[in-house]
Amino acid sequence: MIIVGAGPVGLMTALLLSDQGIEWRLIASEPVLAGDLRASTFHPPTLDLLGRLGLAEPLIAEGLVSPTWQVRLHATGERAEFDLSVIADDTDHPFRLQCEQSRLCAMVLERLQADPKGTLMLGWTVDGVTADETGVAVTARPVDAPGADPQTFRARYLIGADGSRSVVRRAMGIGFEGMTYPETTILATSDFPFQDHLPGLSNVNYVWKDGGTFSLLRLRHLWRCSLYPDQGETIEEALQPESIAQKLRAIVPEAADRAPMEVRPYRVHMRIADDYRADRVLLAGDAAHVNSPAGGMGMNGGIHDAAELAATLGEVWRGAPEALLDRYTRRRRPVAEQEMLAQADRNRARMQERDPERRRALLADLQRIAGDRDLAREHLLRTSMITGLRRAAAVA
Repeated sequence: MIIVGAGPVGLMTALLLSDQGIEWRLIASEPVLAGDLRASTFHPPTLDLLGRLGLAEPLIAEGLVSPTWQVRLHATGERAEFDLSVIADDTDHPFRLQCEQSRLCAMVLERLQADPKGTLMLGWTVDGVTADETGVAVTARPVDAPGADPQTFRARYLIGADGSRSVVRRAMGIGFEGMTYPETTILATSDFPFQDHLPGLSNVNYVWKDGGTFSLLRLRHLWRCSLYPDQGETIEEALQPESIAQKLRAIVPEAADRAPMEVRPYRVHMRIADDYRADRVLLAGDAAHVNSPAGGMGMNGGIHDAAELAATLGEVWRGAPEALLDRYTRRRRPVAEQEMLAQADRNRARMQERDPERRRALLADLQRIAGDRDLAREHLLRTSMITGLRRAAAVA
């Protein structure tokens, strides 16, 4: 089995294949794992999966347990707060874990480096992919030797977990339709103690402010703030230190006194692959679907892809018909489209709402749901991705 990509999805796929007793080769262009701040929310069913692999406990030790999350009106502090203890009967981990994805990647890589069933090829770029009725062939060369002759590696199956610009997906001609949202998000990280200045703040907060929005997500040693250009402000203007300071000052005046640790703009996309399978080539994670980060479902959904794909490949490896691989698309693609992309799109649309009366109506509805245990459980099962996983498991 060949896996392309060494993010959390590619690494977890290798680990899960090994757990199935399947040999693997992982190829990735990065010589070392990415250490910058990317996804940082782990949902309950992801932690349940990691728990079965002995990884949840050490990851929890490096992160911040978040038993609640909120939608807030900044001007008044009014909020709808969702308490994940409501789903304690549905999961072993009734909380969100706020932890950098790089910490999980480092743990999984350490496991893989000691795995006799696998071969790690970090620092190799993929030049081409071909597939026929007998298997797949991947040509690759070391990134530090661009003039070297490419080498060819063959396997029975290939898994593309190489991100939204997937070389594997493009090589197989799989469509990736969707859209790019108009706004640019600015990630600003800060060690300012927002929790000491905003009463009742959770570790996960989606906030309406006058004329705009922001979010505050807490990690063990910093807060990640998602900010946006002000009306009429270009992204270049919004990235200037004085503009970032003004945006932080609007959250808490004293927050502007500390320079952000990192400032980085990014665009948000919503796309999904036409099919997760092309003969002996399969896609997982961002290679198969990308969505708004609102709700923290992207990385989690990719890890869920890895679990379903490894289990299905395990059945085929042990003699099940190869047609069973189509079940992977049947199970995972509708969940991505209807539960992840659509839900993330609704989350984004809600927080981009500007009309004050409409905001109050949305907040009142969320408060009503949060205040009713049955409604809150249904809402939390869906937003924690448990509903989607149960839906997928019921598909033959």
